[in-house]
Amino acid sequence: MDARKNALEILLESEKTGAFAQNLLRGALEKYDYEDPRQKAFLKRLTEGTLERLLTLDFCLDSVSSVKTAKMKPLIRGLLRLSAYQILYLESVPDRAACSEAVRLAKEKGFTRLGGFVNGVLRGLIRKKGDIVWPDIAKEPVKALSVAYSVPEWIVSLWREQYGEKRTEAMLKALLVPRPLILRFRADVPKERRQETLAQFERQGIGAVSHPLYPDAFVLNGCEGVACLPGFAKGLFYVQDVSSMLAVEAAGISPGMRVMDLCASPGGKALLAAEKTGDKGRVLAGDVSEAKTERISENARRMGCSNLEVRVWDAAKKQPDLKEWADVVLADVPCSGLGVMGRKKEIRYRVQPGDLAALSKLQRKILAASADCVKPGGVLLYSTCTVNRGENEENVRFLTEKLGFERESLDPWLPECLHSRETKDGCCQLFCGEYDTDGFFMARLRRKGKQQEKGWEK
Repeated sequence: MDARKNALEILLESEKTGAFAQNLLRGALEKYDYEDPRQKAFLKRLTEGTLERLLTLDFCLDSVSSVKTAKMKPLIRGLLRLSAYQILYLESVPDRAACSEAVRLAKEKGFTRLGGFVNGVLRGLIRKKGDIVWPDIAKEPVKALSVAYSVPEWIVSLWREQYGEKRTEAMLKALLVPRPLILRFRADVPKERRQETLAQFERQGIGAVSHPLYPDAFVLNGCEGVACLPGFAKGLFYVQDVSSMLAVEAAGISPGMRVMDLCASPGGKALLAAEKTGDKGRVLAGDVSEAKTERISENARRMGCSNLEVRVWDAAKKQPDLKEWADVVLADVPCSGLGVMGRKKEIRYRVQPGDLAALSKLQRKILAASADCVKPGGVLLYSTCTVNRGENEENVRFLTEKLGFERESLDPWLPECLHSRETKDGCCQLFCGEYDTDGFFMARLRRKGKQQEKGWEK
């Protein structure tokens, strides 16, 4: 396997087709599963690192190239980005190797005449990498943070406006910290079986430490994938961020309840809810396509979950047969995903400022359509994996002012370290990197009774 060539092809395919590069990378790693683990690790590091540092790399390349990256041919641009990442961030790769390999690939891909250009740009970067003039944080704070952390300026501005300078920079720093895999053991797995499984992980060189916010969750270090882990096929555990687990805890689900999960794929919340309702309860989980619901069903089969029903539905449309059906509705709605940019690195480049208004409109359609599925006196747990007041607190206000819900304290359901004035008032915003979680928002609301929805479209 030629790791550099494969990384280049992944970036080019993603740019050409719009496919997520991380999905293409996953396919490549599966294809070359038999290859040297060091080559696979290099491919992963090279692809993910280049994606993570894209804006920073372009700034550095533009500072030494007569042709700006935006004007380059896609193959040359991708090749220079990959090579610049090696030169600037991979100490294990000699600069001359990164340069010579880039020239080789340019020629191999039919760009022999541009080999000299590639060589010149990279040699210029090697000479000047210690003397790059970065944007002045005092004069251009937004641009400086954008370049330093490779996050578009509009996201930096949004966060600075909503959460302040200090919080914004802390979140940006957290996005560059590798996010570990976190798993949750099934509640009925005995303590001895858990310890035995963790010992098997350790023998494979995988460390596991208990998460401070959730006793059944463990943070894995040194693990690149879970499918081959001992206990995975038997459904002993499920991979899920702790923020998502806490959202289910905050819903206050108890045995015998009926629970709806509106946008459930891949099924983590629904599975945890099904554990909590027990055999006498029922969980109804749905999503917009068969591909999404099949993922839920597949995970339910692996986890041995028998009280979970899966349906295909459009959550933005009313479900008359489910009116006042649920004791609890989990509304983890489609969102901008700004809270998971540390895991899903491409989100920052794909989401555009204009998308936020459209997402907010969709979120409110879903909430309006599903509000009457909650029994009077029942609970709606609203959540997103984003950090943006327009998709979070503003939608909570919509629920209370237009749809007949009232906020209810989260404190009885959350660890004490998370308690605040906001959680007492029913809302909790976890910021990127805080308590080793993704950026995540949740709100607990109780339905007061039947009220008209007139005017919500406005």
